[in-house]
Amino acid sequence: MWRRAATAALALGAGAGGAAIAYSDDPSATLKICAHLPPRLLRDAATAATIAFDYQYSLWGLDPGTPAWVSAKHDAHLRSANRLQELCFRNGGIYIKLGQHIAQLEYVVPEEYVQTMRASMLKRCPVSSYEQVCRVFGKDMGESPETVFVEFDPVPLASASLAQVHAARTHDGQKVAVKVQHDHLTDTSVIDIATVGLIVNTLHYIFPSFDYRWLVDEIRESAPKELDFLNEAKNSEKCVQNFRRLSPHIAGSIYVPKVYWTLSSSRILTMEFMDAKEVTDVKGIKELGIRPVDVSNLVSKAFSEMIFKHGFVHCDPHAANMMIRPLPQDSKKTFGWRRPQLILLDHGLYKELDYATRISYASLWKALVFADEKSIKENSVKLGAGEDLHALFAGVLTMRPWKSVIDPAVDHLVLDGSSNDRSELQMYASLYFPQISELLRRLPRVILLMLKTNDCLRSVNHALLKKLLAC
Repeated sequence: MWRRAATAALALGAGAGGAAIAYSDDPSATLKICAHLPPRLLRDAATAATIAFDYQYSLWGLDPGTPAWVSAKHDAHLRSANRLQELCFRNGGIYIKLGQHIAQLEYVVPEEYVQTMRASMLKRCPVSSYEQVCRVFGKDMGESPETVFVEFDPVPLASASLAQVHAARTHDGQKVAVKVQHDHLTDTSVIDIATVGLIVNTLHYIFPSFDYRWLVDEIRESAPKELDFLNEAKNSEKCVQNFRRLSPHIAGSIYVPKVYWTLSSSRILTMEFMDAKEVTDVKGIKELGIRPVDVSNLVSKAFSEMIFKHGFVHCDPHAANMMIRPLPQDSKKTFGWRRPQLILLDHGLYKELDYATRISYASLWKALVFADEKSIKENSVKLGAGEDLHALFAGVLTMRPWKSVIDPAVDHLVLDGSSNDRSELQMYASLYFPQISELLRRLPRVILLMLKTNDCLRSVNHALLKKLLAC
C-alpha cells in the first residue's frame, strides 16, 4: 500500500510540476517551487497511507455497529482528522481551502473531521511577509505599496487561505481595504489540486465507500475563479445590480464595498473600508442598537432572494464574510431598535442556478415545510438525488431524520441546537456514511454548493440564536 501510494505520488507530481511550469507567468519561480515538490508529495503519500492503515488496523475483526466498532471508528476518525489538519497547515494554500470546505460540511463528512477543521482552519491561516506583499505589488502594479497608496499598513488586518487584507489610504484621502493574494499561490495551486486529488483517490481506492472525489472536482473548478480578484470584483458588482433590479424592496438593506478598479489587479483587490460588526458578534450588534433576530431574518431574506430569484448565489457565507451596521440615514426604529444593513464580503465563489433548478429547489423546500412526502421525493429526484436516496437528501438539507421531515407538526423542521439534536444527527451521519458519500457523488456540483451555503447560513443563524440566549 505504501509503495502504491508513493509510486502514484511521484507520477502525479511529475505531471503536476510540468503543468505548473508550463502555464506559469513566472516559470523560474515556479521551478523553484517545484523543487520542494518531492517532500511535499511524500508527506501527502505518507498521510494518505497512514490514514488508510489506521482505519484498516483499528476496525480489523470488529463487527460493524457494535459498541467496540463505533468506539474504534470514532478514535480512528479523530486521529485521521488531526493528521489531515497537520498536512493542511504544513502545505498551506489550496490545502487550507480544502480544510475550510470540510469544516463547513457538517453531518456530511464525519463529525470528528468537521470539528477538528472548524476549530483551526479559520484561525491559523498563513500570513505573507511584507516582502512577499511588495513582490506581488511589483509584479502586478509595477510599484511598491507606498507608491500606489499614500499610506499602507504593513501589518495585515486579517489573513485567509488565499490572501490577506491590509488597511491603506488612497492619494485622495479615502481609507481602503487592500486584499493581497499570497505570493506564487496561482502557480502552486496547480500542484496542490493534483496532490489533494492523490490523497482522496488513494483513500477511495482502498475504501470504495470513501468517495469524496467530488470535493476535489469542486476545488479544481472553483480555485481558479477565487484566485482571480478581478472576477471577484465583477461578481460583487453583479450581486448589487441583481438586488437593485430584481429585489428593490430589500436592496437598501444589502451593501457591497465599492471596488477601486484602477488600484486592483488579478491578485490585488482594493475596496472601500468597512467599519462594522461581524455578523455573529451579538454583543457588538446590540451595542449598535440592532436586534440579533433582525440580523438573522435579514441574512435569511438576502440569501433566499439570491437563491430563488436571482439565480446568482454567494456560496461562501461564513461569519467572517458578513458584517452588520445600522442602515445609514434611517430614522425608522422598531420599539427603539435600529434596522440592520448586511455587508457582503469575499465574492470569489458564486454559482448560477438555472430556472428549472430554482423551481425544483423551491418546490422541494415548500414540500419540506409542508411535510409533503410525495413532492419531496419528486423534487429530490429532479435535483439528482435519485429515488433511492431522496429521504437521505431531505435529511441532509434539513438536518432532521426522515421521521421528523414528514411529521405534520408545525415545528417539525425546527433545530434548537441541543445536545440531543446533535447526538441524533451524528448517529445518523455515522450510520449512513456510505450512502451519504454516494449521494454527494451523484448530486450536481451546483447542488453541492447549495448544501455548503445552506450549512454556512445555518451555522450563522445558530450562532446568533445561541449567543442571544446566552446574553
